[in-house]
Order: sequence, then structure tokens, then C-alpha cells
Amino acid sequence: MSKQREPLVTNIFTADPSAHVFNDKIYIYPSHDLPHDGEDNDNGDEYQMQDYHILSMDNLDADCVDNGEALHMNDVPWVRDQMWAPDVAYKNGKYYLFFPARDKEGIFRLGVAVSDKPEGPFKPEDNCIEGSFSIDPASFVDDDGTVYVYNGGLWGGQLEKWQTRTFDPNGTEPDKDAPAYGPVCGIMNEDMKSYKVKPVEIKILDEDGNPIKAGDEERRYFEGPWMHKYNGLYYLSYSTGTTHFIVYATSENPMGPFTYRGKILEPVIGWTTHHSIVEYHGKWYLFYHDCELSGGINHRRTVKYTELEYNADGTIKTISPYDHK
Repeated sequence: MSKQREPLVTNIFTADPSAHVFNDKIYIYPSHDLPHDGEDNDNGDEYQMQDYHILSMDNLDADCVDNGEALHMNDVPWVRDQMWAPDVAYKNGKYYLFFPARDKEGIFRLGVAVSDKPEGPFKPEDNCIEGSFSIDPASFVDDDGTVYVYNGGLWGGQLEKWQTRTFDPNGTEPDKDAPAYGPVCGIMNEDMKSYKVKPVEIKILDEDGNPIKAGDEERRYFEGPWMHKYNGLYYLSYSTGTTHFIVYATSENPMGPFTYRGKILEPVIGWTTHHSIVEYHGKWYLFYHDCELSGGINHRRTVKYTELEYNADGTIKTISPYDHK
């Protein structure tokens, strides 16, 4: 029986799913929402995640399994709190979990933890990745084995505070008529624990080749990047934040520039929207989250998935998340 558009697990609240296929099974690397009665705010203080639980499915019709705690912030020496949306990459026979968290000074950095198994447990490095900043890492292993890590998020994710590549607590978003800030992308060394190329900004352009403007909130980058490749073309997808869409842009180069192409997912219940895209047995699937199960409580989200379809010209058909209801 299809599990599409239904919560994959309900024993815990999960969000920000990064889906991958390893050994012909689907593994989902989500964040773990902890229920509490604190207030919501633009800084994301309601998202008090402390650990990661890796989910897995033998196939897309099978029950989804919570494999238990794979990593806790108490095991990571540099972390103070808020281990948010993670991702994983497979390289050299190991699984590398990339994750964001606030360091002892309250600044978001990226860390890495290693396991021999896709479900963990993961052993973290003692220090964050040197030169890393902001949130929402998304790893992409290209056909030549190069590992790219895309990341960045505005507001609570602090991306606007890093525009000089030094943390500026007073950093702000650009004026509405100025180019929007894009995500950043770094290339990993063979050890997967350090940058070969430190993060550089990825440019997102409109159909006329002009940068998407900060005031264009239906198309501009906000957070939650994801990279996948389809028919030789690179697809960068991301959340628009304030307008709650998942949209995408394409390029012939993984470092861009990317050209905006359209919407993938209409708004879901809840403020945040965060996704991943994966191929399994010849079909493509979108993994995402919403707050339907919790009645709209922003920090009590659940992971779902649905099939994603392409048009003949390579564009993606827009998905309305509740059309099946």
C-alpha cells in the first residue's frame, strides 16, 4: 500500500528530510523536532533539536523504520545547541553526516560525523569544518566523485551576517531592488572533513540573465538548498521562506550560475518548507515535511514523500500537496 503523502513516522516529529538510496534501500536524514511550549520567532528559537534519528525504508511501500538515535549534540564537543537540518554523503566506503549547529558563541557552523553504516551511529569530529558557516547543508556527489556541499539560510540561519565572510552580528538582507543572497557551495577534500574549495556564493538568475532580486520573494533564495542531476542538467532547488514555495533553477555547471525555472511544491501547512529529491527504481520522488499531523504547530513537523514528474522539456510539474485529500 502506498505511503505517499502520509507521515512516514509518528513516534517522533521529524523535518527537513534529506533522502538517499544506499544498497537499494531509501534512507532519510531528517532533523528531530522536540515538542515544547516556547514561542515561535524569526530567529528560529522554537527549533530546539538536539539529535538525529535516521529513517529507512526497504522500498517505498514498506513501513518506515526509525533506527534510533544516531548522534546527539552532547557527543559533539564544539556544539552548544540547535542541531538543525542534516545531510549525508557516501565516499570511500564511509558515510559522512554533515550537520549545522550553534557553536559555543552561538554562531551556526557545519560539522561532520562518520559511520560505516548509513543508519549510523555516527562519530563526530571534535571541531566544526573550518571556514563553514550558516545552516542547511546539502551534499551532492557528482559523476566524477567530486563532493559539493551547498548550504545557507537567512534570518535564524545567519546567512546575511556572513556577506563579508566574517561574522557580522549586524548584517542584514540586501535592499529589495538589490540582488538576493544566494546559497553558498564548498567542495570537500578527499578526507571529507575539510574544504578543498571554501564556500562561494551561487548566483541565481531570472530568464533574462539578471540576478533574482531580494524583493522577489516568490523566487529568491531563502534556505534549504538541494542539488540533483537529471539528463545531464544540474537542478538547484530551495525554499523561498516567506512565500513558502519550493522552487528550482538549472545550470550546466554545479557551481552555476543557475537560471530560475519554476515552482516544485506549493505551500504546506506550517511556516517552513524543506525538501529533497531522489531517484528510486526509475522514478523520482520529492521528500518534504509539513505540520498537518500537529495541527499547524511549527516545531512539530512530520516527513512525507510524493512522486515528482518531469515534462518532456525537463521542467518539473508543480505539486499541490493536498490535492489528494
